[in-house]
Amino acid sequence: MTITFTTSLTLFFLLLHFSTHLQANYFPEDIFTISCGTTGNSSDGQRRWTGDEEYLSSQDGTVSEKATTQSFSINEIPYSTARLSRSQFNYSFPVSPGPKFLRLFFYPADYPSFSRSHASFTVQSNQFTLLNAFNASLHADAQAADAQAADAQATKTIFREYVVNVNDGERLILTFTPSHPNSYAFINGIEVLSMPTDLYYTPPNEIGFTQVGTTTLYSVETSSALQTEYRINSGGQQIPPQNDICLFRDWADEEAFFIKENQQNNDLPADMDGKMSITVSPDYLAPKELFRTARNQGTNGTLNKMSNLTWVFPVDCGFTYVLRFHFCELDPLINDMGDRRFFIYINNQLAEDRADVLKWSEKQKGVAVHRNYAVMIPKNGNQKRFNLSLQMHPYESSVDTTYSDAFLNGLEIFKISEDQSNNLAGPNPDPWTPLLFSTTKSTNDYNFSLPSDQCRQFSLVEIKAATKNFDSVFIVGEGGFGHVYKGYIDNGSIPVAIKRLRQGSQQGACEFVNEIQMLSQLRHRHLVSLIGYCCDNKEMILVYDFMGRGNLRDHLYGTDNPSLSWKQRLKICIGAARGLRYLHSGAKHVIIHRDVKTTNILLNEKWVAKVSDFGLSKIGPNEMSKAHVSTAVKGSFGYLDPEYFIRQRLTEKSDVYSFGVVLFECFAMICEIGISCLSQEGIQRPSMNDVVLMLESALKLQESADESEEEVREDVFDIEEHHISSKANDKLMLELFSEIVDPKPR
Repeated sequence: MTITFTTSLTLFFLLLHFSTHLQANYFPEDIFTISCGTTGNSSDGQRRWTGDEEYLSSQDGTVSEKATTQSFSINEIPYSTARLSRSQFNYSFPVSPGPKFLRLFFYPADYPSFSRSHASFTVQSNQFTLLNAFNASLHADAQAADAQAADAQATKTIFREYVVNVNDGERLILTFTPSHPNSYAFINGIEVLSMPTDLYYTPPNEIGFTQVGTTTLYSVETSSALQTEYRINSGGQQIPPQNDICLFRDWADEEAFFIKENQQNNDLPADMDGKMSITVSPDYLAPKELFRTARNQGTNGTLNKMSNLTWVFPVDCGFTYVLRFHFCELDPLINDMGDRRFFIYINNQLAEDRADVLKWSEKQKGVAVHRNYAVMIPKNGNQKRFNLSLQMHPYESSVDTTYSDAFLNGLEIFKISEDQSNNLAGPNPDPWTPLLFSTTKSTNDYNFSLPSDQCRQFSLVEIKAATKNFDSVFIVGEGGFGHVYKGYIDNGSIPVAIKRLRQGSQQGACEFVNEIQMLSQLRHRHLVSLIGYCCDNKEMILVYDFMGRGNLRDHLYGTDNPSLSWKQRLKICIGAARGLRYLHSGAKHVIIHRDVKTTNILLNEKWVAKVSDFGLSKIGPNEMSKAHVSTAVKGSFGYLDPEYFIRQRLTEKSDVYSFGVVLFECFAMICEIGISCLSQEGIQRPSMNDVVLMLESALKLQESADESEEEVREDVFDIEEHHISSKANDKLMLELFSEIVDPKPR
């Protein structure tokens, strides 16, 4: 092995790092940490970086430049300086045979004579294509948009990690090729690190692991390359690279991927004081810190068997992915094999039946174990991305297991290169259009591009007068956006609902603009009316007609309000359906609501239903263009169309699905009675007297529905005189309502 001066310095810093940890079982043979476009040595406080000239095959045509602007939130090393070229250039690293971590660091900013938007290039390593026609600025903008940044042009760094096997006698070669004559290639930092041969590649003596949805076993061969898509610490904070012995992996927190709304209990059992004994063997599999926290469903006594743990990870279509699950059983109540069992589903397919961590660890508490699963995400037309879902369900039976709550300590997801083409490259994201606002320098006001001619613009003085300076006694509702106040405008003559968004919420800003642009152009009896808005002094306030009876959910769950009759329920559903029908087929453009749920169906004093909250709404497809809109998934869990969720293809049928969920919430009472009778603990079940009383109440509702059946039928067929272009949807709705009123025997 040839060790350069730079490598020696890096080894020295690694030895200092290990002096505060247990001695590692593995020490990397090859370590290259390159700050591109620089000379000499530098440090970022964690690692030692060296210049790149020694590893460039040729410097002809390349230049070294500093970024024109540098964000304070971005590390200067290695991101401030780049190697750039309008022609192909190569790096060559003398390495020992075996698998290597290859990490690439990009800062897509403007550089002198190199415009940010013109960077487009292909990156190859040995026989593998890692990136193809890679537009770094599009990825940075999409990254900013996903984070709901107010200014999507605020440049973000791009990081890519790969695993590439180098054969005996080979060097690790990196080739950067501009996509076309007007583009250029660039790179800010490169890291090459040897890794154990058995870490991610399947050892020759192992038979492989489950490929979900098939009966075949899957192996990761050294003839393939891997791209790290996600590496998360479940239930805990980020574990930075310097805390991952030897291999400097970054374990992100799960916040962006975990679906909180899917269950009531999201406990995070933890060994934060580090007193519990944890064994990770070999120790390079994952840092011990990973196993001191976990995402858990909660104790068995309060576990809802219908709940689950759910994560969603956007990935490229057309590739096989390997998911590595990390577990360590620390629960003092779990002491024997079979004490805790649960199910693992990947893309709604069963991957593990009755997962038993103590069985995998051979009945050893505190011993870390992992399980691998492969899943193929096929290509589907022009679809670029797919939402890879992971669900962990409790084990339903209490006969052969005591505890059934699922848990997870950590997860890694890898994309595997295509067999024939050795390709790992995915598509560029679609260009993102930034939001049409910014704050002015002279005032504290927002400068929105909004239709003031189509709705009223209120001053903050008027809003404060209407709410007595936002007096808490006027609060009639609240949510993640902020508070809703009942106020009076025009000298106290008109009651209104005033929704005040919390300041600093970038997601709220996006929805604020969208709602005004949508609702200012819509008028319908079953859509809530937008009166106006206020954007003074960085406030984002919306003013609507006041709906005296609140939202539908308040009349269905957890309330002292009288039960709705079947007649009322059906009229409410019909009104909401008419509002949605108008959006889909009666307005100038197809409008997809994207957040249909019972809290977004409001009721006025006369029980007229109106669809509200258009913050997530989107202009849909038309017959002249295409059948769907490709867009990031937005909406509320439980009401979300699974087709839209999986394929990211939005159509008006996504609203139909959500409305179907609303219809079933008209039927919640009998289901709730049955579920309460099936509670795991006897003390949580109702008495038979309670059961009789609840059933009698349900019977009275049914009798009321029977008496008014003919009138309800007339209401169902009382179709409004709006232009209809989707007869099939209406027919489906009518048949569904008819089935509700007069169910046929099956």
